[in-house]
Amino acid sequence: MTIPNIITIGRLIIVPIVIVMIMQQRWVAAFVLFVVAGVSDAVDGFIARRFDMRSEFGAYIDPIADKALLVSIYVTLAIVGAIPSWLAIIVVSRDVMIVAAVLLSWVMSRPVEIKPLLVSKLNTGAQIAFAAFALAANAFGAELAGLEDVAMLLVATLTIASAGAYLGGWLRHMGVES
Repeated sequence: MTIPNIITIGRLIIVPIVIVMIMQQRWVAAFVLFVVAGVSDAVDGFIARRFDMRSEFGAYIDPIADKALLVSIYVTLAIVGAIPSWLAIIVVSRDVMIVAAVLLSWVMSRPVEIKPLLVSKLNTGAQIAFAAFALAANAFGAELAGLEDVAMLLVATLTIASAGAYLGGWLRHMGVES
C-alpha cells in the first residue's frame, strides 16, 4: 500500500461525509471537504509520479474515487435543489455509459483501455469548478454575476462531448475483428 493509495482511500472516505454535509445543509463543511478531496487528488498524483509510487491498484482506485466524488456531489446537489436535475442526469449518464462500455467489452473478452482524452480532462475540470461554485454559492453566497447558466451549459456541453468521444473510440475498438 503506497502513500498515494492511502490518500486516495481517504478521498473515498470523504465522499459520504460530504454528502451528509450537503444533505444537512452544512455548506461550509461540505465546501471545505470538497476542496480537501480535490487537493488530495492533486497531491496523490504528484507523489505517485515524483517518487515513482505508481501502482496498478492506484491506477484503478484513483479514477473510481474521482468519479464517486463527482457523481455523488452532482446527484446530491440536484436532490437538494442546488443545481438543476438535468445537469446531474447528464453527468451521471456519461459515467454510467463509460462503465457499461468497459464492462461489456470485458465480458466480450475485448477489454478496452480508457485513456484520458483532452475533452475529458476539460470536462472533469469544468465539473469540479462548477461543483465547487455550487457549494461556495451556498456556503458563502458566492455568485458568478449571472454566468451560472453559461457555466452549466459549458459543463453539459463538455460532458456530452466527452461521452461522444469515448463512445466513438469504444465503437471503433469493438468493431475491430480479433
